[in-house]
Amino acid sequence: MDKYLNEAIIGNKNMLVTFSEKGEMLRLSYPNRDNRQYLKYFHTGIKINDSNIIYLHNDVNNTYIQYYDTDTNILNTEITNTYFNLKTLQTDFVSIKEDILIKKYTFINDGNIDLDVKFLIHSELLSDQNNFVSGKIIDTGIIQYAHDFSVATFSKSNKLLNHQINGSSNTIDTAQIYDKDYIGMSKDSSISFDIGKIGAKQKKEIEICIYIDENKKAMKALEDEIERIRKIDLDKEYSKVKSYWRKYVKEHNGLEYKEPENSYEEKIQKIYTRSILLFPLLINQSTGGIIAAPEVDEELTQCGRYAYCWPRDAIFITKALDILKMTKEAEKFYSNFCKITQSKNGMWEQRFYTDGKLAPCWGYQIDETASVVYGVYSHYEYTKNTAFLKSNLSMCEKAIVFLKKYIRDIFDGTNIYHVSYDLWEMCEGVHLYSLASIFSAFESMIKIYKELGSNTSDFENNRLKEEKVRKNIDEMSQLQVEIKKYIEEKLYDSNRKSFVRNAEDKKIDISLIGATVPFKVFSTKEKKILNTIENINLTLRTYTGGYQRFEQDNYRNGAPWVIANLWMTLYYLENGEKKKAKETFDFVLKTAGKHSLLGEQIDNNTLKPNWVIGLGWSHAMFIIVLERLGK
Repeated sequence: MDKYLNEAIIGNKNMLVTFSEKGEMLRLSYPNRDNRQYLKYFHTGIKINDSNIIYLHNDVNNTYIQYYDTDTNILNTEITNTYFNLKTLQTDFVSIKEDILIKKYTFINDGNIDLDVKFLIHSELLSDQNNFVSGKIIDTGIIQYAHDFSVATFSKSNKLLNHQINGSSNTIDTAQIYDKDYIGMSKDSSISFDIGKIGAKQKKEIEICIYIDENKKAMKALEDEIERIRKIDLDKEYSKVKSYWRKYVKEHNGLEYKEPENSYEEKIQKIYTRSILLFPLLINQSTGGIIAAPEVDEELTQCGRYAYCWPRDAIFITKALDILKMTKEAEKFYSNFCKITQSKNGMWEQRFYTDGKLAPCWGYQIDETASVVYGVYSHYEYTKNTAFLKSNLSMCEKAIVFLKKYIRDIFDGTNIYHVSYDLWEMCEGVHLYSLASIFSAFESMIKIYKELGSNTSDFENNRLKEEKVRKNIDEMSQLQVEIKKYIEEKLYDSNRKSFVRNAEDKKIDISLIGATVPFKVFSTKEKKILNTIENINLTLRTYTGGYQRFEQDNYRNGAPWVIANLWMTLYYLENGEKKKAKETFDFVLKTAGKHSLLGEQIDNNTLKPNWVIGLGWSHAMFIIVLERLGK
C-alpha cells in the first residue's frame, strides 16, 4: 500500500498529520515533523444495519467533498454513502496547547428510513523487533503501545461496543469483531462503537481523540491522562484552533495581500494563505530545523525520503519566512539549527533531522555550505539586526575557510574536495550552480564584514583583526574573479551557445538560472545568459508550459517541477519581461493541488501534483515571486 500523496496537512507545533483526498489519515508524526511517524494505517468504517464494513476512505458507493475551514488548519471531509443515503462529516484538527488529534464524526441520515449505525476503527502501528507493538483495551478505546511509545485512541463520551486485539485483519471486513482478551501482542487491532439508530433526517456524532505518549508515563498514569483529556470541552478546542489559525494568517500577511477582485487573484490568495498555514507545520519550534516536506515514501520505493532538513531548501524557506513576518523562526534556523549542525571543518552535510542530528546522507554537496552564508546575510537584509550578524560571524567565517579550500582545490587540480554532488543530488563533479552559490557566499561574507565594520567598533579597535578581515575580503574578491572566469571558460559551450551545468555531461539545467537569480554572478541581460535562457526554453519547456529540471531527467518520468517554473518567473521579472513571467507563473497557479498546496512535480497529463505535495521549497519560491511582483 503506497501513501505517496499527502493531499491535506494539519498539525500544531509538535504534531504533524497528513490525509488523503478521501480523508484517510496517512501519517501521524510526533514530537517532531520528521521523527517519528507511527501509522502503518488508520482505517475507519461504518456498519449500517446488517451490512459489512463500509470504509469511509474507500467504498464504491461513497462520494467525497473535502475542504479546510477558511484560513485554518482544520480539515473537513464529507463522505456520502449513496446506497444508504448516509452522510458522514469528518472534521480533523490538532489542539494548539494540547498535543491531541481530534477527529469528530457527524452522521446525517439523508434518507427516509431509520439506520442502525456502528462505527469501527482498525489501526496498525509501525512495529519492529526493538519496539514491538501490543494492544490494551480501555473502557472508551485502545492503547497501542511499544517500549518507547504509546498511542491512545479513544472516544470522549462513547463506551466501546466491541474490540479485537488479535486477528482483526481476518474479520474486520465483516464488521463482526470480537475478542475475549483485553490485552494482546498484535500490532494491528480494532474497536467499535454503537452510534445507535439514526432517524430519517436526523444526525448523531462521535468524537475520537488520539494522544501519544513517549514512554514518559506508566500505564496507570497514561490512563489518568486519558481521563483528563476526556473532560476537555472539544467544541471549545475547535473554536480555539479556528481563532488561532485565523489570527496567525492575519499576523503573517507580510505582503499585505488584499482581498481578491477576480478568480485569478483568488487563486493567488489561496496559495498565499495556504503557504502561511503550511510553514509552521514544517518547522521544529525547539531547534529551528525545517523539513523539506511531510514524508511521502518511508519504504524508499521512489526516493531517499523527504522529511529531513536540507540547508539548501531551508535558505529559500527562511527568505519566505522573512517576507511573511516570521523573522523569529528564520533567525532560529541560523542562530540555533545551523550552529548545532555545522561540522568541525566548517561545512554542512547534505541533510539533518530537525533535532540537529545527522540524517542519512549519500554524498557531499558544497552548495549546502555556501547557501547558509548566503542565507545569513539575506536574513539580515530584512531585519537589519547587526547583533544577528555578530552572533553568526564565527559560524560564517568557518564556512568561508572551507569554501576557500574547495575553490583552491578546483583551481589547483589537487582533487581533494571538489567531487561534489549537484543540487539535484544525482551528478558528481564541478557544477555551475555550486560555483555560483560559493561566489554569492563570498559576496555575502564581504557584505557582513562591511556591515559590522560600519556599525560596530569591533574591527576598528583591533588593528590585527581589521587587517585579517581586510586580507580575507581581498582574497574572497580575487576568488570571485576566478570563479566567474572559470564559469565563462569551462562551463560555457560555444557550440550550444549556452552555459551548461558541468563540463562532463554539458546538460542544460534549470539551475543555471542560479547564476543570475539569486546568486548574481551575472546580470540577467548578459548575452551568454540570454542565450542560456533561450536554450532552457528549447530543451526544458514541455508542451503544457511546465519546465523540467534538466535534459533527460528520468526521475519520476521527468515531470515538470514547480520550482523550475517559479525560477523562470523570477528570472523574467528580474529581466523586466512581465508577459513571459506571467506565462510561467500561471502554470503554477493552474496546477496547484486540491487545497492550494504546491507539489514538487506536476503530471503533464492531469496537470495535478503527482509527487511531494506541500513541498516547502515550492511554497517558498511562490512567496518570493509574489514579493518580486509587488516591487
